[in-house]
Amino acid sequence: MCIEERHLTSYLRRAYHAVDGLWFMMVERAHGFDNALELDRQVWEVLAKIEARKARELTGRPGNGPADLAACFSLKLAADGHRFEVCVEEAQVRFAIQECPWLGLLDKSGRRDLAARVARTICPTEGRVWCAEFGGEYTFEMPSMACEGTSGCEMRFLREARG
Repeated sequence: MCIEERHLTSYLRRAYHAVDGLWFMMVERAHGFDNALELDRQVWEVLAKIEARKARELTGRPGNGPADLAACFSLKLAADGHRFEVCVEEAQVRFAIQECPWLGLLDKSGRRDLAARVARTICPTEGRVWCAEFGGEYTFEMPSMACEGTSGCEMRFLREARG
């Protein structure tokens, strides 16, 4: 039996999203939303390190330059199922996200009211970890979030000036 790569990717992405949501809801049921969100933050903090390191390996990008960060983080966003554009400049990498699968899942499950709280916790956590994994040369900011009602998200990795 030969399974097409796109079917396999779709299946694995769906399973990945489902296990994240189910895990969160089970912890929430047992320990409350705030505790579930804190545990989720801790999980994503570790997972972001794993993702960044694997993305470097898969893309062959060992450097810390903006193009390296852009290639690696693009792989992460694409693997998650985001629809986005990336702009690489000398001192920053900017991602404009038009569609976020995590927000879509919260919408689908009738939990949109929690989206902003989750995004304000998880997205900056991931961003800070990616900054650290790229030599600590970047800071992360997220000036707009679809979860807070904007048309999309903007993520910026700002490269600090070297002395």
